[in-house]
Amino acid sequence: MSTFTREVVPRAPALDVDALLDNRDIRVLVCCGSGGVGKTTTAAAIALRAAERGRSVVVLTIDPARRLAQSLGLTELDNDPRPVVGVDGTGTLDAMMLDMKRTFDEFVESNADAERAGTIIANPFYQSLSSSFAGTQEYMAMEKLGQLRARSEAEDRWDLIVVDTPPSRSALDFLDAPRRLGSFLDGRFLRILAAPAKAGGRAYMKVITAGFGVFTNVLSRVIGGQVLTDIQTFVGSVDTLFGGFRQRADETFHMLQAPDTAFLVVAAPERDALREASYFVERLESDNMPLAGLVLNRVQTTTVPELDVATATAAAARLETHSGTSVTAALLRIHADRVATLNRQRRMAERFTSVHRTIEIATVPVLPTDVVDLDGLRLVGQALADRL
Repeated sequence: MSTFTREVVPRAPALDVDALLDNRDIRVLVCCGSGGVGKTTTAAAIALRAAERGRSVVVLTIDPARRLAQSLGLTELDNDPRPVVGVDGTGTLDAMMLDMKRTFDEFVESNADAERAGTIIANPFYQSLSSSFAGTQEYMAMEKLGQLRARSEAEDRWDLIVVDTPPSRSALDFLDAPRRLGSFLDGRFLRILAAPAKAGGRAYMKVITAGFGVFTNVLSRVIGGQVLTDIQTFVGSVDTLFGGFRQRADETFHMLQAPDTAFLVVAAPERDALREASYFVERLESDNMPLAGLVLNRVQTTTVPELDVATATAAAARLETHSGTSVTAALLRIHADRVATLNRQRRMAERFTSVHRTIEIATVPVLPTDVVDLDGLRLVGQALADRL
């Protein structure tokens, strides 16, 4: 790995990843950032490195492509932790992938009797809500984190939980969506819709106001009578659970503010990704959430930093003029492209560091191949730990 990697962020303080992983007071490590910046690989690499340094680790991922299962040597991941074979050292590593519907089902089953839980889970509106409703994935990721934390304390099983956050359009969705969904499920609108179910069939028509009858008729035409009925039945069934949704979201939010939690913001050295990272850093700070640092992923490197773009391009042109296309000329042009990319990445990174001067940063270079196994994850983990 080139020692020029750190030149992308020359004035930024270096993040000591190994010190972070060795800190037994840190029990939850959250990898967050916008989509497509390598959060899943970063979370897996950090979890593996922590395990090989003696921690008992579980990594929770939300990854539709299921690359994590492949890189960890597992045929599949599901909603229960599975042991990873091949960990070197004294620690252990379990891995799991969020099944948001199953997690929602578990929440219902643990907070309602068997008959009511069965009614809720069979309800068409609930099935849609638990599978695809906006914010459900983020809410259930936090619900699963809470479950893992409780299980860890009850069984003394894991001393570190690593979380790969959901791939959202905006990094801020991860913090906002659980509360939005909790507010929706606890909201006055759904409570109004619950009135018919609470009143018991047709009887409610004798006491309900004419204005509300007009309202439900209009709503029925807009969203469909059966959908309205499904919503009313669902809300009536989960009335006793309403307080739980918002309460659990608030409890998890407070857990993320605790001193035994640490956030790593993951970004690529590109404008949009660093802008999202900047927003997230500011949000974490405003919510008093503990930020450990920034992981700058897929950084371009060069082993010949003194050969700049102009010199390499001119040398390639001279060679092509005198002897036509040659291997040397092609290599010079590849080098020029890489240095140009590195210079652009440096400018993007310096914009970030000029605003967030105290944020500690770890860098991971562009790798020649995809990470598909434990050895690949070890390379990423070593790059994270190298304070060049």
